[in-house]
Amino acid sequence: MSRLVLCVPNFSEGRDKGKVDTIVQAARAVPGVRVLDVETDPDHNRCVLSFVAPAEAALEAAFKTAARAVELIDLTKHKGEHPRMGAVDVIPFIPLDGDLSECRYLANRLGERVGRELNVPVFLYDRAARKPERENLANVRKGQFEGLRDLIGKDPARSPDFGPNAIHPTAGATAVGAREQIINFNINISGLTLEQGAGIAKKVRASGGGLPHVRAKEIDLAAKGLIQISTVLTDYRTTPIAKVLDAVQTEAAAVAAEVVGTEIIGLIPREALVDFALNRLKVSGFSKEQVLEKRLEALGGGWEEAAERLTAAFASTEPTPGGGSAAGTAGAIGCALGQMAAGISAASKKVDGVRKEALEAAKEGFKSLQGEFQRLTGDDAASFDAVMAAIKLPKDDPARGEKVQAALKSAAEVPLETARRAVEALRRVQESAGQAVGTVASDMACAAHLLRAAALCALENVEINAGSLKDPAAAAALRKAAADVRRSLGE
Repeated sequence: MSRLVLCVPNFSEGRDKGKVDTIVQAARAVPGVRVLDVETDPDHNRCVLSFVAPAEAALEAAFKTAARAVELIDLTKHKGEHPRMGAVDVIPFIPLDGDLSECRYLANRLGERVGRELNVPVFLYDRAARKPERENLANVRKGQFEGLRDLIGKDPARSPDFGPNAIHPTAGATAVGAREQIINFNINISGLTLEQGAGIAKKVRASGGGLPHVRAKEIDLAAKGLIQISTVLTDYRTTPIAKVLDAVQTEAAAVAAEVVGTEIIGLIPREALVDFALNRLKVSGFSKEQVLEKRLEALGGGWEEAAERLTAAFASTEPTPGGGSAAGTAGAIGCALGQMAAGISAASKKVDGVRKEALEAAKEGFKSLQGEFQRLTGDDAASFDAVMAAIKLPKDDPARGEKVQAALKSAAEVPLETARRAVEALRRVQESAGQAVGTVASDMACAAHLLRAAALCALENVEINAGSLKDPAAAAALRKAAADVRRSLGE
């Protein structure tokens, strides 16, 4: 299974809910994507979307949302307090396991596709940057849409990494990057002029000689009568929230102004909030192991608790996960058993070199197929969610019927792939069973039963979704493919 990646695209729209919903739905419709958060700010006129997905799904969702933003957002009419250069302004990929290499790869692939298919110039930034000066997003976005429009194609320093060397007339340009987890932390101040706010931001940010790993900018929240110091903490462990807040409060007090509130935009690691609480409570001798939830999570690390959570998810009255995901889960467990049996057999002293090599190869094959089943388990749930989302579209939407049918077709294709993979894995079990040692014979037999069940369960989902298709040819093709799988099972 591909590792999960966090993606946090920022769009230059925070006031039109219809546009925001359309952009977000483009991500939700991609199988395997789970939307974590949607944050909109009318003052900034900006939306921050956070979702997680396996790498390929994250890449597809990032592109789909970018395409919708390019279609819907016109920067020539955009007004907002937050700096921006594009309809989809920035798209960072963030590793959840600390490994940035895959995220750099995704950033390059997305940048090339956005430039080629959407005709939008793309600049790689942060840890994906090809030029040192582009590691800092502020340098990439300098001058914003209007300034970049005048310089791109004329100043070689402003040439993009992908796409045309010209601004998109309405969608501007996009920055795509790979980065660590950051915190967007805004501090609102009363009794402050914009000029004074600029002075505070300069003193606080790293580039002004202030706090390391902190970016800061003043923003006039005129409708609220406040000045905001908008900060980005690029390394919250080195410079935590408490240190940033204290620094801003000190500078504000020096000019008789007062901090009246703060905002956290998007998601934040729990560790950062625990650190802030400990700082404010001035607790001594405290260990983070004393956090109740941390202890409970540690207790829940065993396979029995995981199995309980899994069965609870299937037992809930939510529409997903359902039978298709159950098929994928059964396939994954069957492959896991096959992997175990092959591994035990390969390690046995009774097994010779040639036989050992065959079992090692079988073990790796089961491991690969297990990952495929895990992916398909999520894809099945996501495909059904997409069907429900299409059905919920307004009945007067001219594209509703087409979208429902496309979603139903996908919801039949995913379990068909599950069934085919189950047949492939079942054959591998049958081939390996004769090589395995006798002590794991029952495990191999159980793997075979589970994989057969996975195939049959998946085919039930193919049939029910094919039955809802209005295209007779598409339905017939799916049914024929399902019948072929049944024959291979001896049904």
